[in-house]
Amino acid sequence: MRALPTLTAIAGAVAIALPLGVAAQQKMDLGQREWNNNCAACHGKAGKGDGPYAGLVDTAIPDVTMLAKRNGGVFPFAMVYEVIDGTKELKAHGPRDMPIWGADYKIKAAEYFIDVPYDPDVFVRSRILALTEYVYRLQAK
Repeated sequence: MRALPTLTAIAGAVAIALPLGVAAQQKMDLGQREWNNNCAACHGKAGKGDGPYAGLVDTAIPDVTMLAKRNGGVFPFAMVYEVIDGTKELKAHGPRDMPIWGADYKIKAAEYFIDVPYDPDVFVRSRILALTEYVYRLQAK
């Protein structure tokens, strides 16, 4: 009689663990997710500057896949990071007092972590680093 509850518990554990194992095998790519949510509309999925909003803005959207090539084969990591966080002014991204993603990420962090202590600078920095690394992966070989 005790075998049935044990068998039921084992079956329940397997039913719970199986989807978790499948989810663990799927790699979460934070940089790609940030790119798709924040950058692809203008720069395009592949970073070529051909996103759906590219024709709607006054300035030409750059092909970010050529950043390293235009910089002597070296990816300009610091410059890309500063453009994303808003400390480097770009005409298309607005004036320095309105950084696009740095300020946006801080607002989102405050909304998401409303009841949990957190460091907003770490939250913002990790998202920008992930996005900068993703732009590095988009570089033309």
